[in-house]
Amino acid sequence: MAGVPGAEISAWQPRLDGVLEVLHARFTNHAYPMHAHDSWTLLIIDDGAVKYDLDRHERGAFGDLVTLLPPFVPHNGAAATPLGFRKRVLYLTPDRLPSRLVGASVDDSGFADPALRHRVSRLHRLIREPGEDLEAESHLADVIERLRARFGFPALPDRLDRTPAYLLRDLLEEHVVPGISLKQASASLHFNPAYLVRSFSREFGMSPHQYLISRRVDLARRLILAGDPLWSVAAGSGFYDQPHLDRHFKRILGVSPTGFAGRKVATSRSG
Repeated sequence: MAGVPGAEISAWQPRLDGVLEVLHARFTNHAYPMHAHDSWTLLIIDDGAVKYDLDRHERGAFGDLVTLLPPFVPHNGAAATPLGFRKRVLYLTPDRLPSRLVGASVDDSGFADPALRHRVSRLHRLIREPGEDLEAESHLADVIERLRARFGFPALPDRLDRTPAYLLRDLLEEHVVPGISLKQASASLHFNPAYLVRSFSREFGMSPHQYLISRRVDLARRLILAGDPLWSVAAGSGFYDQPHLDRHFKRILGVSPTGFAGRKVATSRSG
């Protein structure tokens, strides 16, 4: 970042509905003045600590804490030690959380929740992986539901109807190659996204994303056995690119697409 010594910043707009911006940053000398956002700021600290003022009270972010700052409420921020800090931030659209949660998040902006912190951290990794959009959407829905529950807004009921799971499975089967977003599935089936994911995962023992990937691998192996050239199999089975196919194909089948094709040829010759 030009003009700010000791600063490293990476920021981008992800292809994830509900997330306006992702920010990864390390600061040693810079101090944010009082400012405000039009979004929810979901923050985790990877190294060091941050001190900030929110609603005229001094707060801190560090370690296993998850920090949630509400939209339109001014705050500042600076390193709490000379070593600085490293943070990862998701800026969520205002509609992702109820406006009634603003007061509660001002009173309790930073809280210890290692499980939620782990999920937020994993969401940051998924956002950067091409072709993992459905899994990122599912993780975001889970994070939102846990934040709602943390601040006293009822989570979705534990006794889930099995019907949404089968409706979603049928929808995934209709979109194995083109794919479908969780938002589109939710709108089509008229169920809350988090409810859909929980119902599906409980019924089938795997997430919707895992199911879709397994079906794409299943299709890829059939294309290979049918003699399709390897360069066309990834697109033909719905994967983002060849490395995306290779990674999941080997994870599920224990062999790369190239290795699988080679074994197919060897088997046909021996027969």
